[in-house]
Amino acid sequence: MLSIVKSIVLVGLQGQIIQVEVDVSNGLPAFDIVGLPDSAVKEARDRVRTALKNAGFAFPPRRVTVNLAPADIRKEGPVYDLAIAAGLLVATEQAPGDRVANLVFLGELSLDGSVKPVKGVLPAVLGAVRHDLTDVMVPSANAPEASLVERATVYPIAHLSQMARYLRSELDIPPHRIDLSAIINNSINGLADMSEVLGQASAKRALEVAAAGGHNILMTGSPGSGKTMLAQRLPGILPDLTLSEALEVTQIHSLAGLLPHQKPLVTKRPFRATHHTVSTVGLIGGGRNPRPGEISLAHHGVLFLDEMPEFPRSALEALRQPLEDGLISISRVNATATYPARIMLVGSMNPCPCGFWGDASNNCNCTPPQIKRYLSRISGPLMDRLDIHIEVPRVPFEQLQCSGQEEPSADIKARVELARNVQRDRLAGDQEHWPQARVYCNAYLASKQIKKYCLLTPSANSLLKSAYNRLNLTARGHNRILKVARTIADLAQSELIRTHHLAEAIQYRNRVIDRQFL
Repeated sequence: MLSIVKSIVLVGLQGQIIQVEVDVSNGLPAFDIVGLPDSAVKEARDRVRTALKNAGFAFPPRRVTVNLAPADIRKEGPVYDLAIAAGLLVATEQAPGDRVANLVFLGELSLDGSVKPVKGVLPAVLGAVRHDLTDVMVPSANAPEASLVERATVYPIAHLSQMARYLRSELDIPPHRIDLSAIINNSINGLADMSEVLGQASAKRALEVAAAGGHNILMTGSPGSGKTMLAQRLPGILPDLTLSEALEVTQIHSLAGLLPHQKPLVTKRPFRATHHTVSTVGLIGGGRNPRPGEISLAHHGVLFLDEMPEFPRSALEALRQPLEDGLISISRVNATATYPARIMLVGSMNPCPCGFWGDASNNCNCTPPQIKRYLSRISGPLMDRLDIHIEVPRVPFEQLQCSGQEEPSADIKARVELARNVQRDRLAGDQEHWPQARVYCNAYLASKQIKKYCLLTPSANSLLKSAYNRLNLTARGHNRILKVARTIADLAQSELIRTHHLAEAIQYRNRVIDRQFL
């Protein structure tokens, strides 16, 4: 007898329907799985057979063939165990087939018949709903995550016997429900506060501008000047995640297996601090079967690269395309996957190999050629994609002993959110007529939007022309200055970009060390 049940395969974050076709026929006892399965899927033969027997069901001593269609998409992982078991119960007439027609099955089986959680449930359920399949059966541990999809009706099960009794109409499983507003409201902030950073007023201002417009930023300074401390406090001044942004971030973390079962929704902007020994695949994603990397795990958040010149050159250069497009496409022989990567890149570096060039308290022992080689580890095209370049000086002793209260993150965040709201309202019309752009902050303005929204006063336009010629800016550098100036004007609630707004933006592209050694 032939039975057909449904499951989901993920290609990147896109879910596609899989037909799990189970045929039980006469012949020598055998259990074959076809349809381009990986090792974990092939091993489902032993898991499903043993789970059925230990759960009290009969396993047919006949020829069993399982086809995962379409057969040209590679299937991987234990997510199909539950679907194969359901198909076997129907094919052997141990359960009727009327209820499986509209159900999507996701889950891994233990040998005792219990159902274990799997990765990527949220994007899988979203994929099912996009194909108008709203009834989903998932492991109990994955139910809160799956319930984040509003249109989905999620049936949680903990054991194979529950599924069989439900298919036989012997058990009524109430759909799992989740209160999204409660999850968002109960999320505890717990982020490091900017008031803990003493001094560094200019660096804090630059981070405020970066947060307000979603701009990439590079901090240069001697060891101990506070670069890492500043970067760690950046998430505390970023706007809260919207529900749609939180769902996007949660999908990626679910696929990577980083989503805690007790916390189904990521409610804080990610902060990924990557060590300089990371590989190119670890940073941008990839592998034989493509998986998201650090740049995608930081989607809608911050990717912090401490000591950028120490990173492999190939890894840094791989950042160039996603910094422009906000997504990363990974092509392999087995598959091509596209992951979102709309991040704020925050980099830090020393001014020279010893770290003390320009430091008033320490002598630098590096020669100009050494400094030039060190700085050139970050290529010009990548440097051009970093909107804001600032120098973070050593904090004087007097500021460390100062008892005055530094401005808390909450006050800075309020100004940042006000500027973001201005940008969101300004760009709302573009989302209707140009929905593929999905631009919500100044950092990702397209060329036509720059011309439309970055309007300069006559004096500011003269200043920009002078800076363009004097600093030998590229067209990209010209546009980056305009984007940053637009953000500074938004913080000041100014419709036009005025001279002092533009002057501050130009200052963020004009590093002293670059002018001297490069």
